[in-house]
Amino acid sequence: MNPDPLHGKTLESILTYLVDLYGWEQLSSIIRINCFIDNPSINSSLKFLRKTDWARKKVEELYIKTIKSQPN
Repeated sequence: MNPDPLHGKTLESILTYLVDLYGWEQLSSIIRINCFIDNPSINSSLKFLRKTDWARKKVEELYIKTIKSQPN
C-alpha cells in the first residue's frame, strides 16, 4: 500500500520545504502565482493558498513530485 505523502504535513511545512529547496525565484517560475513573485513571504503565501484551492493543489502536487524524485 502506498501511504499518502501529504498525511500529517501542514501546508506551512510543505511550503517551507519547497522554498528551502527551490527558493522563491525558482518556485515562482515553476508555479506562476503572484504571491510567489511579488514580495513573497511564507505568511502571505499561506493566506493565499489557504483560500485558493487550485493554487494549493499545484503546491501539493509539486511537493509530491519533488519528494518522489529525491534519493532516499
